[in-house]
Amino acid sequence: MTGVRLAFSWLTVLPVRGPEQVDRGAAGPAIALAPVVGVVLGAGAAGLLWVLGVAGANSVLAGFVVVAGLALVTRGMHLDGLADTFDGLGSYGPPERARQIMKSGGAGPFGVAAMVFAIAVQAVSFAALAEGERWVAVVVAVAVGRVVVVLACRRGVAAAPDTGFGALVASTQALWTGVAWTGLAVLAAAVAVPGRPWLGPVAVLCAVGLSVLLVRHTVRRFEGLSGDVLGAATEIAVAVTAAGLSLSV
Repeated sequence: MTGVRLAFSWLTVLPVRGPEQVDRGAAGPAIALAPVVGVVLGAGAAGLLWVLGVAGANSVLAGFVVVAGLALVTRGMHLDGLADTFDGLGSYGPPERARQIMKSGGAGPFGVAAMVFAIAVQAVSFAALAEGERWVAVVVAVAVGRVVVVLACRRGVAAAPDTGFGALVASTQALWTGVAWTGLAVLAAAVAVPGRPWLGPVAVLCAVGLSVLLVRHTVRRFEGLSGDVLGAATEIAVAVTAAGLSLSV
């Protein structure tokens, strides 16, 4: 239960208190349970989409409201990480300079563009899923964004220098943990698109594969894993999964 509480206190603004002192021993179980947080957030997103639809809201407007709601309940840290990561990738300096840019607190053109694109893709995709009443697909999309966090923190991936959260969670997960969560996501996605059982698994695997490539590249570029990279992987995975699951609506 300590891992569950820590996962929710880290990844949401829900009134759940984790342990007062956190070390890598506590961080490992919390990261391993991140997909559980994703399922809860996904269920909330699907429920909000349904309520807005019943209230007569335009589906695209509902999609943007849900994306805003997810950002609010997660403190916006994933979107912030996405922006910082792409600002760092857009710099031409050495890794030290890229990490400095990521810590600057501002959002440059690369970061803003990445945020706008991710938000738009997620919102429009959620709108399409709501129109097709693919509520399971919404849950799967949000959960996959947390599955990739487990994979990113697999053993052998070092933390970037001078990073607090990255040092706490990097290399804490066995590879099989991420693979197991990915397998569960693929199975759930198989029933998320009626009449096309292959579409969901393909969408999930594409999202996971793209996120793994992003993490691999950023680890080389920034000399290790950071919390910003985890946020970027989360947002990209949600966007790609939701877009893939919304096809043929």
